[in-house]
Amino acid sequence: MDTPATSNLNYIDFLNQYKSTLKSVFYQRDQLEKFSQRRGFPSMVWREIMKNKPLSVSIPEQYGGRGAIVKECLGLLAASSYESLPLSLTFGINIALFLEPLAKYGQESVKQGIFDRFLHQQNMGGLMITEPDFGSDALNMQTYNQRIGEHYHIKGTKHWQGLTGIADYWLMTCRNKSEKGDLNRDVDFFICDAHDPAQHIEVTELYNNIGLYGIPYGKNHVDIKVPESYKLIPESTGLKLMMDLLHRSRLQFPGMAMGFIERMLDDAIDHTQKRYVGGKALIQLDQVKYQIARIQSAFTICSGMCSRSSEFSSIENNMAGHGLEANAIKAFVTDLMQESAQRLAQLKGANGYRAESFAARGVVDSRPFLIFEGSNEMLYTQIAEMVLKQMGRKKIAKLSDYLCDLHCTTKVTSRYKSLIDFEPGTNLPQRKLVDLGRIISRIICGQYVLNLAEKGFRQDLVLDSLLMIEHEISFWLGSFNGHVTVGPIEDYKEKSSWLAY
Repeated sequence: MDTPATSNLNYIDFLNQYKSTLKSVFYQRDQLEKFSQRRGFPSMVWREIMKNKPLSVSIPEQYGGRGAIVKECLGLLAASSYESLPLSLTFGINIALFLEPLAKYGQESVKQGIFDRFLHQQNMGGLMITEPDFGSDALNMQTYNQRIGEHYHIKGTKHWQGLTGIADYWLMTCRNKSEKGDLNRDVDFFICDAHDPAQHIEVTELYNNIGLYGIPYGKNHVDIKVPESYKLIPESTGLKLMMDLLHRSRLQFPGMAMGFIERMLDDAIDHTQKRYVGGKALIQLDQVKYQIARIQSAFTICSGMCSRSSEFSSIENNMAGHGLEANAIKAFVTDLMQESAQRLAQLKGANGYRAESFAARGVVDSRPFLIFEGSNEMLYTQIAEMVLKQMGRKKIAKLSDYLCDLHCTTKVTSRYKSLIDFEPGTNLPQRKLVDLGRIISRIICGQYVLNLAEKGFRQDLVLDSLLMIEHEISFWLGSFNGHVTVGPIEDYKEKSSWLAY
């Protein structure tokens, strides 16, 4: 039997019921260690989880969902990632890359039927953007569509889509092909029902991904016909629709990171309190305290990000123009995920190298978060370029002078002014742009922490995390100032074997 109607439960009861189910399936009926090393989700585990209708958080009330409230979506992602990062990412894909775009841009005639299948038939959906020859260069995708009567014929190749081969629905991105064979610069979005024979997508290869075992990835051959009603309707252009979608998705990364980092923190404290070396608990050692404090700082910073995302990233608002914050949040929080997992693995010593260790799995599972939806180096570069462009337009030379008036840094800039009271210059090489982007992202997220403090978040955690951010800014500032123009020597083989000398 299904659980009581989740839309009728208050959110805390809904979330507690969901957490209870996760504890049951992962620890009582199945072993989490074995589950984490399987390909795919065990059917029994999946059925029990989906009885709670977790995806109802991202479906508007008028279609039977809980209302697509950002706080509820992030809370569900956090509860999931505390136990399983692949599970949280599965729901993150469904929420940010299919259900929210459908709710905002889908045609009214198809919404109810699709939402019903998610609520009552445990359907899943994902997004197809990436192509084998065009990874981050999405605007040059070659998958195309042509209007034929009341249908669109879509043809191309996509790969590295999470949920390859098992999603019931896809959002398909492509470009319109003219009668002359030219591809439109704008991007179109279509819903694809994988159960319709005319919309069946052939999986030509499943990839052997080293982590995130619960999620299949692969290569897809697309040759489908979809009805006109399955086309998403942008508010202006398809490119702005894509930016709105991707920025909103990046702003939801803190939900997936929140539970994951909290689990790393809890395991680190528990292990170092119980593990004794030389008659002393590990947690009494100064370097161990520092490692845990770094994870705890990540916990607080991520909390501030969740609070900020909950304030403004709902589907009622358009995120196309919020690239600075979206990029800063996605890049910084995924750095924090990987760093926290690495620190826990180090604290656990040899046990941190066991395949079933949450720390070891966390290192591998969080690694691709630094790559997908824009590699962090690319996002940091874009952050720096956005700020430098605005500084140039306003004829502002010093970074501190610009950030003190920027809405997302105005409160926190004075705290770090002595560090950032410099002129970054123009025409910077990319390696310096990446460092500058890292610095700016830390300052932006420092303001989120200050905002959290104003709402009543405990002050000791806030103060410690602000100090950690200061340490981060100092580190990346040193890198920014210390870069040299060393590059790779591609034909290095000649006279480079130590055996000859």
